[in-house]
Amino acid sequence: MGGQALSRRAFLRGGRGEKWAAIRPPGLAPKRVGDCTACGACAEACPTGIISLCEGTPAIDFSAGECTFCGACAEACPEALFGDALAAFDHVIRIAGTCLARSGISCMACRDLCPEDAIRLRPRIGGPFLPEIDEETCTGCGACIAGCPAQAIAAVLHPEVAHG
Repeated sequence: MGGQALSRRAFLRGGRGEKWAAIRPPGLAPKRVGDCTACGACAEACPTGIISLCEGTPAIDFSAGECTFCGACAEACPEALFGDALAAFDHVIRIAGTCLARSGISCMACRDLCPEDAIRLRPRIGGPFLPEIDEETCTGCGACIAGCPAQAIAAVLHPEVAHG
């Protein structure tokens, strides 16, 4: 069995050894992260309070809330590290096998929380509807992450970014 070793915690939480994203504010170019001076202006400007400094660079914690793509972080940055693509994240949202619906428990929290209606519930025989993410519609805002009662939703590094 090849691949990445799985920690005990990841195994018990249903982890699959995927590369979890270091989530950066939208529009912050990955190649510019090293130019950050860790002033914290972006974190102070964030109205939802989801940006903090992690190892000297801005990172988003979706367990605290969602990104509204307001652009306050980009406007506050004195180094002009942000590009024009405020609606772009370098991650995609994934639903793990620990989802309540996959365990036979009816839950629609993620669908109800999604401001873009990017989560649909697919009917199945003999069990509750299963959530599916429409990656074309999903903005990666993270609204579904904090509200998941099973903590089964996470942001993972987009495959194109992880390999390139």
